[in-house]
Amino acid sequence: MLILETERLQLRTVSPDDAAFYLELVNEPAWIRYIGDRGIRTLDAARGAILDGPVAMYERLGYSLYVVQRCSDGAAIGMCGLIKRDVLPATDIGYAMSPRYWGQGYAYEAAAAVVAHARGTLELPGLMAITSPDNDASIQLLGKLGMRFVERTRLDGWETDSNVYRLDFRHA
Repeated sequence: MLILETERLQLRTVSPDDAAFYLELVNEPAWIRYIGDRGIRTLDAARGAILDGPVAMYERLGYSLYVVQRCSDGAAIGMCGLIKRDVLPATDIGYAMSPRYWGQGYAYEAAAAVVAHARGTLELPGLMAITSPDNDASIQLLGKLGMRFVERTRLDGWETDSNVYRLDFRHA
């Protein structure tokens, strides 16, 4: 289902039919380095992760991660959306683009649309974000979105430190 549309992109709900794309994306070296190895190695595992993750979250909360695709050709180029994690007190924004689409402004375009959706349509009070402390591109993107650094911390159950960011819509 189509959730958002920008000048160049469409963001839609994830389905088990996206398993091949998801499998490729979560096994990209950049995903593994900056987000973590999810141990998803087969199409069946990818389908299961989609159903247990974005599909279940969307059914429960009315938002989740979305597939980002180009309007021009329908190519799936990444994921961007909202996640409610047990380790954070508020919903956070997440995104990952396939490396072949880096440097074209797609991540910012998708993320800015998601922030506007969270603020306007969903009326969330704000958003959080987490990123690896050495992910310079993500840190720059979060700053461009207006997010402010809160702290560097080790989240419960995580093996490495994360930078935590916040954007409060009530005071933005």
